[in-house]
Amino acid sequence: MQFDTAVLEEIADHAREDLPNECCGMIGGKNGRARSVYRARNAFESPLRYRVDDRDLFRIVERDIPDADEELVGIYHSHPGSEAYPSQTDINLADGWPDPLYLICSLADPENPVTRAFAIRDGGVAEVELAVG
Repeated sequence: MQFDTAVLEEIADHAREDLPNECCGMIGGKNGRARSVYRARNAFESPLRYRVDDRDLFRIVERDIPDADEELVGIYHSHPGSEAYPSQTDINLADGWPDPLYLICSLADPENPVTRAFAIRDGGVAEVELAVG
């Protein structure tokens, strides 16, 4: 999956803006290229976990992504103070969405965010290299 630089920058911006809480959203793309960020509200408003707000989820998946002639290629959230690696809670949440990549943006150092991508399938976690360009 190829990621536009602007996509990763938008995720980091969203993560910083939602501090001290985790941010979340979805990524749209097409033909192996992630190109759009769809911000969502964190229904938990928590620095420790997230859940995409149901209304935002419906809007993004049913309207925004199809209207842009894209597919859901990723789900993202932030870790305000810990590394960019899925927690057990993150792994459990991924169970209902096995196809998209999961991107986690760590703000352990807010000036130097670290975003990593993972394939989470059947409870297993495999890091996926972020091809940026």
